Amino acid sequence: MEQWVTAAGILSLQASLSLAAELPDAVTQADFANPDAISVLLGHDLFFDPILSGNRNISCATCHHPALGSGDGMSLSLGEGGIGLGPDRVVDPDNVPLARIARNAPPLYNLGATEFTTLFYDGRVDVDNAAPFGIRMPDPFYLDRPVPSPLAAQAMLPITSHDEMAGQPGENPVSDALKAGRIHGPDGAWQLLVNRLEAIPEYRRRFDWIIGTGTPIHITDVGSAIAAYISYDFRTTDSPFDDFLRGEDSALSNQEMRGLSLFYGKGGCATCHSGTFQTDHEFHAIGVPQFGPGKGHGPGYADHGRAAVTGDMADSYKFRTPSLRNVTLTAPYGHNGAYARLEDMVRHHLDPLTMLAEYTADYALLHDVELTRSDTEALEDFDEVLRLGMAVELEPVAMSDDEVGAILDFLSTLEDPIARTGRLGAPTSVPSGLPLDPFQTGDGKPPVTGSGY
Repeated sequence: MEQWVTAAGILSLQASLSLAAELPDAVTQADFANPDAISVLLGHDLFFDPILSGNRNISCATCHHPALGSGDGMSLSLGEGGIGLGPDRVVDPDNVPLARIARNAPPLYNLGATEFTTLFYDGRVDVDNAAPFGIRMPDPFYLDRPVPSPLAAQAMLPITSHDEMAGQPGENPVSDALKAGRIHGPDGAWQLLVNRLEAIPEYRRRFDWIIGTGTPIHITDVGSAIAAYISYDFRTTDSPFDDFLRGEDSALSNQEMRGLSLFYGKGGCATCHSGTFQTDHEFHAIGVPQFGPGKGHGPGYADHGRAAVTGDMADSYKFRTPSLRNVTLTAPYGHNGAYARLEDMVRHHLDPLTMLAEYTADYALLHDVELTRSDTEALEDFDEVLRLGMAVELEPVAMSDDEVGAILDFLSTLEDPIARTGRLGAPTSVPSGLPLDPFQTGDGKPPVTGSGY
């Protein structure tokens, strides 16, 4: 037994030495901006406060909760018109949503790192020197003031989505403004939301500390504060893998080292999941099965991904490579949460065409509700499935069950313990006085409140 352990240790060392040239550098403070405490705490309350939704009934945290892997634990969210959090979210009988959200709520981990310059699954927010203030936004939501990062620009968009946070036309002035195309200006949707914050003394006082006493609050100030909170609370850079990159050879077990070797070697995973945060920030077509309402590209339920932004049909079905940090916490997986289990997502990468051909919605994790549009129309359309399969870029890789298990063990080393709660946790109240989303942990208790600023 002792000889086997010694031999395994030697193999582990050999693997680490052979992969040294391919492994990313360890994270440093220089990889992140350093948000100030006042902005972080203000953004914390704004992130959890339903005041930024059209009907004052949903917050950013509803779909990006720290206790749910910075998502909502479902394949496709129930946004405006739902009640509750995560798998327990149900339809409000007085405000039935029109459809599920077309894409999975993406994780927020480490988005404050300076290398994250492209956001959303299709990259519709991106650093672009030719765009107003250097950040390209989807039309007509252009920037009319500078923001400190693409993350701050991104934070301004979910509040303008009818299905996500704004509500449907006829329900409130914000949704009506959006329907009429009024985004900017004194009667625009963004200003209507800002006016609500101006009317709350505590928010006005805290913005005074940041932008100056009496300076009118602008929507970019709101996005910047929310981005500061996300940058702080969802920074997770103390995983076992981080310890290993910092030189602690014992941080990974022999089985985890075997998985690391397969990930960066035979599996070819690092071809796309490269770099410090296991993403090349590029767009790839891997044939993730399409279901749910889609984005209305082509057939009503299709989702052409990057092509809808670039206008180049060669980009059809391509989506941004996600970071794998804390991937054990961020289920379901894929741009639409097609796979509830991480193992199934790994197996899809190894043989995408077979998984696509055999896929059913049973692989996903959906709220059991009746909605106006079928979840499975795309799966039942042979031509659409064929188009999706023809776009696949990945070549199949043969792996044993033991090798798949080793990769899963390695992926578990990307989890930072702080990711399970966040540093600040959920607040007990917010300045608007509106009720927070009800959420209980598995033992029936509220989520643990973190500590930080």
